Amino acid sequence: MRGAWLVVPLLLAGCKAGQASDAPTAAATPSEAPTVAANGNDLIECAIHGGQWFLRECEVEKSRDEAGALVLVVHHKDGGFRRFKVVTDGRGLETADGFEQAQTAVVDGRLDVRVGDDRYRFPATIKPHDKSA
Repeated sequence: MRGAWLVVPLLLAGCKAGQASDAPTAAATPSEAPTVAANGNDLIECAIHGGQWFLRECEVEKSRDEAGALVLVVHHKDGGFRRFKVVTDGRGLETADGFEQAQTAVVDGRLDVRVGDDRYRFPATIKPHDKSA
């Protein structure tokens, strides 16, 4: 990804409807799946515990750590969660705690993140790298 920085506006302005590929239910299709939870938190597509299908059912809670970095807590429908720290080194996100590291890739204009058997799709923006910085 030389020459480009991955900037993850991660839900700062809200999610855009993404594509839920091969989703088994009509409620998961982009036109029908909600992008915001009842409490105002954003919803993203996820496939938890090795799930085959991506469904827009993971809720993202935003906060700041002691250093002021943006932290995203992704809540799973089953009550589990993962914490991610937004980074500006081109990866977009890293795990904020735990042993397993996040594997990230930009796919179709979004940031795909895998941690263990859990997969997430975050909205992302690719910006050109400023070589003078």
